[in-house]
Amino acid sequence: MTMEYKHLGRTGLMVSPICLGTMNFGPFTSEEDSYAIMDRALAGGVNFFDTADVYGRVPGEGVTEQIIGRWLAQGGGRRDNIVLATKVYNPMVREGESDPNRGVRNLSAAKIIKHCDDSLRRLQTDHIDLYQMHHIDRACPWDEIWQAMETLVTQGKVIYVGSSNFAGWDIATANQIASNRHFLGLVSEQSIYNLDNRAVELEVIPACRHYGLGFIAWSPLAGGILAGAMRKARAGRRADDSVREKIESKRSQLRRFENLCRRLGENPATIGLAWLLHNPVVTAPIIGPRTMKHLEDSLHVPDVRLDEKTLKKLDEIFPGPGGEAPKAYAW
Repeated sequence: MTMEYKHLGRTGLMVSPICLGTMNFGPFTSEEDSYAIMDRALAGGVNFFDTADVYGRVPGEGVTEQIIGRWLAQGGGRRDNIVLATKVYNPMVREGESDPNRGVRNLSAAKIIKHCDDSLRRLQTDHIDLYQMHHIDRACPWDEIWQAMETLVTQGKVIYVGSSNFAGWDIATANQIASNRHFLGLVSEQSIYNLDNRAVELEVIPACRHYGLGFIAWSPLAGGILAGAMRKARAGRRADDSVREKIESKRSQLRRFENLCRRLGENPATIGLAWLLHNPVVTAPIIGPRTMKHLEDSLHVPDVRLDEKTLKKLDEIFPGPGGEAPKAYAW
């Protein structure tokens, strides 16, 4: 398989159509196994790695970033060969500490600058390729946010800026103000998107297309229910009570979906990921492998092509919002 790289939105940056998510590194995947997964991903052509300062489930420690940093420190061209993305917004204080600026969810200039330096230290690198705002902060002025990001870009600590979990109008506002400041602005949006949750088709994806943002899909398999959930699960996410309840509520849809995948000769996870890549605005779904097998199963996804008949059948099983706003609900 030869990986065909894509531009990240309107930028000249080339990334793989599969993004390696690292949320499991630390809490569910050992450091040794995390190293092996990252090495295999890179060898398989995946150059797009996504993390966040809060990943790792230990308050304020940035455990996942630290694991990635120790992997990068091994050298061998690792840092030069990946596009590294991380995030800022959530609290980053250790238990027992009290810092009113680090211990809140916001995007103040002070927090952005401090948290970027902290991430660089944990990641053992001198720059972040894609620094993403993990959530919208409507209480903070955009001029303040962009001033901080411009400072980081000027210092060479950040190359591109992205968003995550933004509404369509947030993307529009952010990029209009960035344009007024003669700044590149947002180049990507990372949001939940999968066959079972297509709400972003209303306004977020159209906003990304209009402003030239690459779209990065998180939870592309809906927390595992699109990965063969009808099979009895005793471990992992599908063993969780809330997930089992969701599976039961969607039993008819999931049965039809898995029967279709069986006829296509592919596993459900492959079809769920491949469906996302048929949207030209989608740059990459984020896969979050806990094991090497999870990664291996995903590497051939970019080679899978779904015909119009299959895409129509998937729309019938998992109908979206009816198109883009306002035509989805008005004339």
